[in-house]
Amino acid sequence: MTTAKRKRMPRADRMRQMIEVAEQVFSQRGYAAASMDEIAELVGVSKPMLYEYFNSKEGLLLACIRESRAVLREVTEQATVGAADAEDALRRGLLAFFVFIRERRQAWSLLRHEMALIGTPAADEVEETRRQQTDLIAALMSGYFDSGDDLRAEAAAEFVVGACERLAIWCERHDEVSPESATEYAMDVLWSGLERRAR
Repeated sequence: MTTAKRKRMPRADRMRQMIEVAEQVFSQRGYAAASMDEIAELVGVSKPMLYEYFNSKEGLLLACIRESRAVLREVTEQATVGAADAEDALRRGLLAFFVFIRERRQAWSLLRHEMALIGTPAADEVEETRRQQTDLIAALMSGYFDSGDDLRAEAAAEFVVGACERLAIWCERHDEVSPESATEYAMDVLWSGLERRAR
C-alpha cells in the first residue's frame, strides 16, 4: 500500500496564505498580543517557516500592510478608469475606497491600528499608503484641473485622504452607513470646494 505524497504549495501561494492569516490575527489581537506560534498553527506550518519567509513578526506585519496597500491602489485606480469628468472620477475613487474598507475590514483595521506606532517601520508603511493615495488623487485631479498649480492639487489630495480616513473611522461606529452613503457624504463636503478648480 502506497501513501500519496502531499503536494507542496507554491511559495507565492503559501506566502499569500500566511499574510491572510496574519492579517486576521493582527487585526483581532493587535500586533503586540499576536503570536507567531498561533499564526503558524492556523496556517498549518512550523514557526521556523514563518521566519524563513518574513524574518520576524515585524516583517510579517509589514508584508500585511504592503499587501493591503497594493490591493487598495489597484481597486481605486481601476475604479476611475473611464470616468467622464473630475466629479465622476472622485466619486468612483471614493466609492472604491469605502467598499474596500467594508469588504476588507481586517486589512483596514490593521492599517488603522498601526497608525499609532509612530516612528516604527509599520507606521512608515502606513504613511506610504497615505502617500500612495495622495499621489494617485493628485495625478488624477491634475488631468481635470487647470495646469500649473501642482501645489494646490497636492493640497487638495492631502485634504481628501485625511478627510476620508476620518470618515472611514466614523463609519466603523455606524455599520448602517453603506459605502454609497459614505461616498455621498464625502462628496457633499469635498466636491463643493474642488469643483471651482475643475475645467
